[in-house]
Amino acid sequence: MSTSNRQLTLFPERVESGALQGFSIRPSARAKRLTIKVYPRGRVEVVVPRRTRAAAVEAFVRENAEWISDARRAFAADNPPEIFALPRTVPLRAIGRTVPVRYRSAPDAASVDFRFRDGRLTLSGKVGDEALCVEALRRWLAEVARSEFEPLLRSLSSRMNAPYGKVLIRAQRTCWGSRSSSGTISLNMCLLFLEPQVMRYLLIHELSHGRHMNHSRRFWKLVSNFEPDYRRLDRELTESWRHVPGWMGIC
Repeated sequence: MSTSNRQLTLFPERVESGALQGFSIRPSARAKRLTIKVYPRGRVEVVVPRRTRAAAVEAFVRENAEWISDARRAFAADNPPEIFALPRTVPLRAIGRTVPVRYRSAPDAASVDFRFRDGRLTLSGKVGDEALCVEALRRWLAEVARSEFEPLLRSLSSRMNAPYGKVLIRAQRTCWGSRSSSGTISLNMCLLFLEPQVMRYLLIHELSHGRHMNHSRRFWKLVSNFEPDYRRLDRELTESWRHVPGWMGIC
C-alpha cells in the first residue's frame, strides 16, 4: 500500500516549530499547498509552504482528522506494527545481496563498532545497547550506499549529460533523494532496501533535475529517454517505504 496524502491550498505565511504534537512538520520551498502524508507504519507528516502560520497547519490537520484516522487504520491492516528486533540478516535488494549479521559483546565497551568481511557484518562492543547497534548498522549502510551508488551515478550522469556536484548519503524520513540548486545530490541509504530498477530510476530522476529543477513536461521527457517505464517505477517508489525494516526507525 502506498503513502496516502491529501492536499489543500492555503495562504503561505509562517509556521512555528513544535506547533503540532504527534506530527512531523516539514517546511518546503517547493510546496504550494499543505499536504498530509500518512506512512505505512502510521507516521504522519505535514508538508507546508515556508512561512505558513502554525494556526493554519493546526486547522488543516483538524479538518482532516477523520481522513488521517481512516488512512492509519487502512495501513495497519496491511502493515501490523513490528516488534523491535536487531537484524540477523540485512536484505539489500538494490544490489542483490543478503548480509548476515553477528553480534560480539566486548566487556567494558562503551560503543559499538562494525566490521564487514567475506560478506558478513560483525558488530562488536556494547551490543546489548540496541541504539548503539542501530547507529553502527547505519554507519555501515552509509558506506555501502556510497560505494554502490556513486559509480552508478557517475555512469548515468555521463550518459545523460547531467553533471552534479557532491553526493550526500543520509537516512531521510521524508524522501528517497533530492537535488539542491548548487548541484548536491542527497540519497537515502534506505534505497539499498529497494528493487534495483526502482533505485536506478531514483538516480535518473535526481540527475534530470540538474537540467530541469521542476516536474515539467521537459523534465519527464528527459527521464523517459533513460527510463521509459518511469511511471510504474515512480508508483513503486512511493510504495517502497514498506521495504524499510522497522529497526531503521525511518517510518
